[in-house]
Amino acid sequence: MGTLNMLGLAKRIGARFLLTSTSEVYGDPLEHPQKETYWGNVNPIGERSCYDEGKRTAETLTMDYHRGAGVEVRIARIFNTYGPRMCLDDGRVVSNFVAQAIRKQPLTVYGDGKQTRSFQYVSDLVNGLAALMDGEHVGPFNLGNPGEFTMLELAQVVKETIDSSATIEYRANTADDPHMRKPDISKAKELLNWEPEVPLREGLPLMVSDFRNRILNEDEGKGMK
Repeated sequence: MGTLNMLGLAKRIGARFLLTSTSEVYGDPLEHPQKETYWGNVNPIGERSCYDEGKRTAETLTMDYHRGAGVEVRIARIFNTYGPRMCLDDGRVVSNFVAQAIRKQPLTVYGDGKQTRSFQYVSDLVNGLAALMDGEHVGPFNLGNPGEFTMLELAQVVKETIDSSATIEYRANTADDPHMRKPDISKAKELLNWEPEVPLREGLPLMVSDFRNRILNEDEGKGMK
């Protein structure tokens, strides 16, 4: 509904509309890496379908307004992004691992930890979105870092960055959890002249520094009550 309302506003005032879609439109992909031409493998009645299908429907609405009403639109499919100033407990895997390691808690890995994700630093995403909005191509465009890590590999990088003595706790996997996630960014490279520049081992310490400051301040505040 938010997308529909904003598309109506863009139509009325002649604005260029940016839809920040998601790699989740690919579901649990049968194609690897994922290209923008791939239609996805989504369970329409699964536990994750509210989000997955919501974003897919938002893309449909955006393209319908573009074709039917002449609204100038841009669509970005964003892959996992991390960086400073994220919510400490937003449930995203990088936030979880970093906050847990700083708090001396076990890192929670769901399933066997062999599922893969690709992680891009926030400044790379911002540059990609700016290039998309400044350009003349509608998209969709994958915006992500092709560097692919298993959850166990990510946990190891977090341990190396924060606390080498951190432990890992395995939990039952969530339903319809994608086994693989890696963007093919050939289209963004060619048409937007964009590609990510910050590898995980460089971006993660910047996020850790921010999280550590906020968590320590949070803990000090609790101690004063």
